[in-house]
Amino acid sequence: MNRLQWSQLDADAQAQSLQRPVQAVAARTRESVASLIAAVRADGDTALREISLRFDGVAPATFEVGEAEFAAAERAVSADLRKAMSEAAARIAMFHQAGMSQGYAVDTAPGVRCERVVRPIGRVGLYVPAGSAPLPSTALMLGVPARLAGCREVVLCTPPRSDGSADPAVLVAARLTGVHRVFTLGGAQAIAAMAYGTESVPACDKLFGPGNSFVTEAKQQVAQDGAAAIDMPAGPSEVLVIADAGANPAFVAADLLSQAEHGPDSQVLLLTDDPAMLARVAAAVDDQLGRLSRASIAVQALQASRLIQVESLAQAFEISNRYAPEHLILALREPRAWLDKVEAAGSVFLGDYTPEALGDYCSGTNHVLPTAGAARAYSGVSVASFQNLISVQSATPAGIAAIGECARILARAEGLDAHENAVTLRMEAAA
Repeated sequence: MNRLQWSQLDADAQAQSLQRPVQAVAARTRESVASLIAAVRADGDTALREISLRFDGVAPATFEVGEAEFAAAERAVSADLRKAMSEAAARIAMFHQAGMSQGYAVDTAPGVRCERVVRPIGRVGLYVPAGSAPLPSTALMLGVPARLAGCREVVLCTPPRSDGSADPAVLVAARLTGVHRVFTLGGAQAIAAMAYGTESVPACDKLFGPGNSFVTEAKQQVAQDGAAAIDMPAGPSEVLVIADAGANPAFVAADLLSQAEHGPDSQVLLLTDDPAMLARVAAAVDDQLGRLSRASIAVQALQASRLIQVESLAQAFEISNRYAPEHLILALREPRAWLDKVEAAGSVFLGDYTPEALGDYCSGTNHVLPTAGAARAYSGVSVASFQNLISVQSATPAGIAAIGECARILARAEGLDAHENAVTLRMEAAA
């Protein structure tokens, strides 16, 4: 990990130190993804088999998981894992249910009622990564709010294993949330299939889920094309830790490594005003790294990661808000006192005993979060992500008489005669 002193960097060097790894290869990714999407649109399931064979080494006759495979998954998953997933699902449901959107109505003038009604999105597509590490927790994070929203149909895609089957834990997690249609499809091709539809995969109204840079790029391209809406850019994982002199360096190192092990294009940052903390965390990272089964992946991620010394904690928050991390850990003595300084982050973890891993699995918050700086404008997945909030209005003859003139004046100012006429005719009829 590179050690830097923020105050000694010029503006260009500061910007470079906060650049994500995926930003350096964005153009190549865009071209590759566009080619994959075009193939799926043109040739449907045939293209999916060819692409799956190329990237996953399997070309199944059918992509949809059948009842026999679901039953085998139930037998393969241990009782302890099933219990843990059930407990996590219950906490996720508790947290998300507490923040569900409610409809409301208000009379904005005598005879004029304005309302908002909440409706579930009809068909949604969930993407659950399962490359080098299957993520049943993501199936919970997406399936639970989809169920609470009341979506009519939920489709889930997850990459196949070497034998063409889906990861059993992902299948059990999907069933725990009420998802019954699962397809063994991964990567940009899965996103294309759910956006445009193929012979076997239905086209969805909105797509959800994290993924690598190819998955994220595919989501953005199908959204730009108008094929399907998406939840947010949710690409390679990242964490930023702000630590003071009292932080536990072993804890901080563990949090950095827990994100670095996600993938080679993940990024982790430490900001601290204590010079000694940088050295202690670096030593703790080296010590813990050797004991990790995914050390080779973490090592690659650490090459694009930074240990940064700042002048003050206030400066650390300025940098953090500029970076807008997916995960922000406040390893501070009074973390809640600093919470008001946070302007842009996907999810915040307060204090020494709140590792990011709790949010990944079972605290109850959602781990599908905006990455690559998108936290400046996007929020993590919630039940509202799976719903449409529709405005409704009604006016009586008294209502059109009360506010019609306001509408006529504004229409006239904008030069929209038909708008003015539509109001005038009703005002005359109501008189």
